Amino acid sequence: MHRDHYTQAIAVRREFGTTVGLGAGERRSLELLHDPGRRALDTQLRRLDAAGATPLLTALRARRRDRTVDLDDWQPPDTWIDDGATLRVGGRRLVATRTPGHTQGHLVFADEAGGVLFAGDHVLPHITPSIALEPVDATLPLGDYLTSLALLRARPDLWLLPAHGPVTGSVHTRIDELLAHHDERLDATAAAIAAGAATAYEVATTLRWTRRGLPFTDLDDFNQMLAVSETLAHLDLLVARRRLERTGTHTGLRYEVPR
Repeated sequence: MHRDHYTQAIAVRREFGTTVGLGAGERRSLELLHDPGRRALDTQLRRLDAAGATPLLTALRARRRDRTVDLDDWQPPDTWIDDGATLRVGGRRLVATRTPGHTQGHLVFADEAGGVLFAGDHVLPHITPSIALEPVDATLPLGDYLTSLALLRARPDLWLLPAHGPVTGSVHTRIDELLAHHDERLDATAAAIAAGAATAYEVATTLRWTRRGLPFTDLDDFNQMLAVSETLAHLDLLVARRRLERTGTHTGLRYEVPR
């Protein structure tokens, strides 16, 4: 339901009367966008507060004041697509699989007869997708993402048709790369805590970002927000795996190596 996907679908429907379907797991996020009591970036700002990212909050609150959302671009779909649904598109038979992580309602569509997977943002050829950039808070979004990758890895290999980037010959190969990347990132995150960082913001400022390995300070405020959110997701998964301990409240979470 991100802007670069869903709003274009609504524009196509407005122009041509095309039917729009959306993963059923996106329903709550779409409803929140239409909630008159909700303001843009509410969820993201709460995460930054929990992450100890005070320096970012002022800039992003200013961005929120300037941001307007045209709700005509976010109208409900004609149909909600459930996990396991079968869709016939032209001569193709597409089977939907819910793959939460990037968003809770993200779907991929397998055409096994054609040997291809329409992977959306779940499996991207050059980058790993942002985790949980959506209005609804997920309990363990990185855990959801890694579990979804493992689910596809256990199925027959297919050609990868991503939402962004070129077609490649193997979903499995790219999944293996993504799993290895997150293993390395989890290790680097845990090492930052062992070295003395205590909050997600402190950890994020010590790590390198993007494929170019940029320092945190080279990112603009929006991408710093994404970086802190990603770090928070990695820290919470390390807690779930008992590699770290978490203390504090939603207004100030701190992490440490178990004694």
